[in-house]
Amino acid sequence: MSQLKLPSIDYVALAPILILLGTACAGVLIEAFVPRRARQVVQLVVGLVALVAAMVMVVRNANLRLLTAGSAVAVDGPALFLQGSILVLAAVALLLIGERSVERGGAFVAQAALPVESEADRRQAVKEGGATEIYPLTMFAVAGMMLFVAANDLLTMFVALEVFSLPLYLLCALARRRRLLSQEAAIKYFLLGAYASAFFLFGVALIYGFTVGAKPGAGGVEFGTIHAAVADSSASPVLLYAGLAMLSIGLLFKANAAPFHVWTPDVYQGAPTPITGFMAACTKVAAFGGLLRVLYVAFAGAAWNFRPVLGVIAILTMLVGAVLAVTQTDIKRLLAYSSVANAGYLLVGVLAMTKDGLSSTMFYLVAYGFTVLAAFAVVTLVRDADGEATHLSRWAGLGRRSPLFAGLFTFILLAFAGIPLTSGFTSKFAVFGAALDGGQTWLVIAGVLTSMILAFPYLRVVVIMWLSEPGESTPRVTMPGGLTAAALMIGVLATLVLGVAPAPLLDLANGAAEFVR
Repeated sequence: MSQLKLPSIDYVALAPILILLGTACAGVLIEAFVPRRARQVVQLVVGLVALVAAMVMVVRNANLRLLTAGSAVAVDGPALFLQGSILVLAAVALLLIGERSVERGGAFVAQAALPVESEADRRQAVKEGGATEIYPLTMFAVAGMMLFVAANDLLTMFVALEVFSLPLYLLCALARRRRLLSQEAAIKYFLLGAYASAFFLFGVALIYGFTVGAKPGAGGVEFGTIHAAVADSSASPVLLYAGLAMLSIGLLFKANAAPFHVWTPDVYQGAPTPITGFMAACTKVAAFGGLLRVLYVAFAGAAWNFRPVLGVIAILTMLVGAVLAVTQTDIKRLLAYSSVANAGYLLVGVLAMTKDGLSSTMFYLVAYGFTVLAAFAVVTLVRDADGEATHLSRWAGLGRRSPLFAGLFTFILLAFAGIPLTSGFTSKFAVFGAALDGGQTWLVIAGVLTSMILAFPYLRVVVIMWLSEPGESTPRVTMPGGLTAAALMIGVLATLVLGVAPAPLLDLANGAAEFVR
């Protein structure tokens, strides 16, 4: 009788993920045993320390190129680069989430993460010490994202998808000032996310059937097995194309690509603003990291078949995001449609299907992540007695009342528009250049044209802030606490540095742009 052979596991290679999963579990225990008034500080410190420790392990593993956990997890250049990106962006987002206001009596309430609905709610939040469960949920989400970009088979990828999706559904429902809007957004996100997960899982089943047909008795959902089956001309193309279509629906849903973007504006508007920033930055890195690995490793042999279809989706995504951004009157919804358009630009880089396409896409993800976090940091500061003032009419004349923060937001918007000397310009230039080299000229033309359309809503906000007279309803920008100020400065400086001197990060991305098979 043969003995069961356990898969070999390299715990050092998996250490970044294990650290965050352990921290998330520790966060649950902190919620149970640490006094309420101390939880906020303890959870924030533990979360930041865990992110730093995980980043140290990512750097330590920089030269590793291997498959571990029975070939279920890949530790290679793209996985480590994207994991490091997620950790850095998550640390900045955690600063926004952890911003506190000192209240009488020495208690703290996480106002940035948990706006309150009334004075009674505020006092209750102070008494309870804030919504500190937000920290273990965030750690679970980050751990799932890190596993998602490193998954080397479809089942592991599905598990990782659920690990980081379920906490996000809960995090979206934690706003108390706009409680009904927040809960509605969370329910929409959950229901549509469940459908997307079902499509993904159905695609896994079809791909398994495809690999079994290519090599009876030796089928599987590992990316290497799928790659070999795609190269086998005797396999059924029907199962291949149907399965890839189902998988793409699940991945493009998380990437905010049209027509799977319909949840984005409602969720971005209803979720607490720091959570919106966390989703806009980190979830996009995870979604495109998984998409890159699926297309470049498992289905590279079918590129001639899926590139035209995904190219049409990329153009639709850019067009929908740009055109609908023009019609928005709420700053969070405007940034949501901006995120949709940027998903289209990222798809342009993905469809280059070259090493430059891979490296430029990874660079774009980092550059966009810092910029969008800085944008939402400013949004958290424009508030009055009723909370955040997100309607664009409330931003009229903001440049005269708060010129410093209006100037910073203007710089961020110019980066979104792709103006030179910002990271937005260098990242778009990189992905468009890679697409041209990859023969995708039609996508580059569409990208340039939609970028011109998308510049209008950004410039309109600039005009509203600087050339309109302040009204009675124009709020002042509240002075940020140390954590929000740090997050804002990190985002702005990264946007400037990656626009002026992008070479180090581009070289790092180019050196990491090679998958292990």
